[in-house]
Amino acid sequence: MLKRLQEKLETVLTSPDLPTRRPALRANNESNVPGLYVIGDLAGAPVIKLAMAQGFEVIEHIASQPDAKANDSSVYDLVIVGAGAAGLNAALAAKEQGLRAVVLEKSKVANTIENFPEGKWVYAEPDASPPKGKLWLDGARKEDLLKRWHQMVDENHLDVRREEGLKSLVRQPDGTFRVMSDKSEYRARRVILATGQRGNPRKLKVPGEERETVYHRLYSPRHYKNEDILVVGGGNSAVEAALVLAGQNRVRLSYRGSEFSRVFKDNERKLNQAVAAKWVELILNSNVRGFGERAATIEIDHGGHQEIVTVPCDHAFVLVGAELPVEFLKSLGIRLENEWVGNFFRAAALAFLVLVGLWFSGGYAHAAGHALESVPRWLGALMAAASLSALIWLGARQDRYCWLAISFLVCYTIYGVKVGEGSEFWPFRDWGYKALSLFNRPWAFWYSVLYTLFVTAFGLQALKRWGLDRKDRFQVWRYISLMSFQWAIFLIPEFLFQWAVKYEWVGHKLATDPAFAQQSWRAYGIVYAWPLFFYTFFFDPHIIWVVWGILLTFVIIPILVLWHGKRYCSWICGCGGLAETFGDRWRHLAPKGRASIKWEWMNLAVLVAAVVVTGAVLLKDVVGFLRAPAGWGGEIYHVAVDVWLVGILPVTLYPFLGGKVWCRYWCPLAKLMHLVSKAYTKLGWSRFEIRANDKCIACTECSRNCQVGIDVMNFALKQDSITNENSSCIGCGICVSVCPMDTLSFGPGAGRGQLVQIQTLATSHQQ
Repeated sequence: MLKRLQEKLETVLTSPDLPTRRPALRANNESNVPGLYVIGDLAGAPVIKLAMAQGFEVIEHIASQPDAKANDSSVYDLVIVGAGAAGLNAALAAKEQGLRAVVLEKSKVANTIENFPEGKWVYAEPDASPPKGKLWLDGARKEDLLKRWHQMVDENHLDVRREEGLKSLVRQPDGTFRVMSDKSEYRARRVILATGQRGNPRKLKVPGEERETVYHRLYSPRHYKNEDILVVGGGNSAVEAALVLAGQNRVRLSYRGSEFSRVFKDNERKLNQAVAAKWVELILNSNVRGFGERAATIEIDHGGHQEIVTVPCDHAFVLVGAELPVEFLKSLGIRLENEWVGNFFRAAALAFLVLVGLWFSGGYAHAAGHALESVPRWLGALMAAASLSALIWLGARQDRYCWLAISFLVCYTIYGVKVGEGSEFWPFRDWGYKALSLFNRPWAFWYSVLYTLFVTAFGLQALKRWGLDRKDRFQVWRYISLMSFQWAIFLIPEFLFQWAVKYEWVGHKLATDPAFAQQSWRAYGIVYAWPLFFYTFFFDPHIIWVVWGILLTFVIIPILVLWHGKRYCSWICGCGGLAETFGDRWRHLAPKGRASIKWEWMNLAVLVAAVVVTGAVLLKDVVGFLRAPAGWGGEIYHVAVDVWLVGILPVTLYPFLGGKVWCRYWCPLAKLMHLVSKAYTKLGWSRFEIRANDKCIACTECSRNCQVGIDVMNFALKQDSITNENSSCIGCGICVSVCPMDTLSFGPGAGRGQLVQIQTLATSHQQ
């Protein structure tokens, strides 16, 4: 039973995974193996220019290290595995830096491009980014580009060992690598892996797939004439292959799905025309079960009824994508992103022992008459320290559940103590708040200080990552806005409000009115609208707070939503601010897929609970029987939502499920804005949407970096707009910023006037 429980938990914890995962990389593209770097397609560089940039930048980093050059002539400074765009540019950069390098290539130089169809145009996108390094790149036919690259290999005397693939490597005690290839053995100071993954085509694993007439790429389509050809797949590669072969052959296209949801709109249009003209026969909801002599066996699902058919097949092209070489990477010691190794129940037990130790050491067990008062406090402190050390030790040995437990302990302490003196969670009751209240300031104040410093420190990092490094003015202003609002919401209640009362800036009448002057905490409601700031309308608020709360929630925010959708979450809100700054480094771990979208029902449940409890509190003096429900309902909401769902659980899960757990799944204000924005869109009033042009290359960068798990790429491929009618988009614009092809852009609702879009710095400099 425990094993099944852990499996169900892992279903949630692995929900961020895309179909193709990546190696877990540190700064400068270094893997978990010190000295082993991963660049190019494997490292998420979706286009040639960005792969080249990674190759150039990793060499700049390596060359800056004091031990960049090996002192032993028998040891290479670098072994570069893969002679594609990233590997060749790295080799050229290494040559210029005076590093001795050898390149191992299991096939041909630029093998991925070599396998493009004849005459295919190779693009030099993104246009706004100049190429880095010495390798030539410009828009050209593949044959011309390959000619230039081969010429550069020869002219620069690069040591490229063709037809020599990497078999294994071992890191030696002295920090060097022993590298074994198909033909030889090398020693190297560092290794750069630039193999890509397109050379590892995904296979159907059915009988007959090894036949000579079954291929996993289309190289020379004009060589096939008057033949029966079966194309298998539902992506752009399969559709384009079917179209190019259809003119001279009898083509059938088999796809397991019921529709082509991940193809370019133009390809979909051309395919529909070809099907209408009977140039291509579609076989949907089908799976190939085997390849025989000039025939293929296909199983077709007719709504639950399975039919087995045999179709003529002189040649078959299985174009169902590429697979990450997981076993190969594992053999090199490289970890993948989001690997859950370890034991959840062991980690939970150790975390519990930490809390028990704190219970003893904190003095709660020493209350008068308690049965355990004889246990010395030092023993509790030792238990807590030993259990925490065990968690850290196991975590350092790849037990990810231990890091989850540590994250929980930190957040449980911060928020479990913050509830107030005498109300702290076990084991901090009656001592935790005092222990964390320093320099005559309560822990609630220091929590606000810590929160603001985190938003600022990590906000500056995120501003550099998305704004300054990419010259994206939109992101620069977004992060400045988030940090500014956080400082305002910290300074106003903690300092400015109290000064305004003390020095009567608000006038003598308000300054001497207890309902106003003694409730500085209500100043948080200046930015936080109900129901996020749940207590706006009760606990005897001054009329000023009531009026402002009504205006903010029911007038100002709906107007903002009309123009900006849910951008309040990504430009103003402090909860969203922590997620977009501190949580930014884990944004790619946001849950994805249909199941994760279904989980979003929870914030509607929280919104309904907020409405019910608020109504009960407001009506309890009029409707007598509501007094008891209002009391215990408010307390349950406070503990369940304001402590657990706002603080403990989401921040615990930041490093594992991204920063938007609260905002996406539990925030009632986010749901309220979503419902309003959705209504505006249906009525044709909304001015918020993200549009896509026809340049999407299906690189998945937009979907990977979406904090709320939207399959942005699927919208982009079909050139469908993203709105709050079809998604929970918060308008952060990271998908727009990260797209290498400038596919996405903000725009008004369909059929309306142009919405001014903030230009990138690069664009403004060009004008």
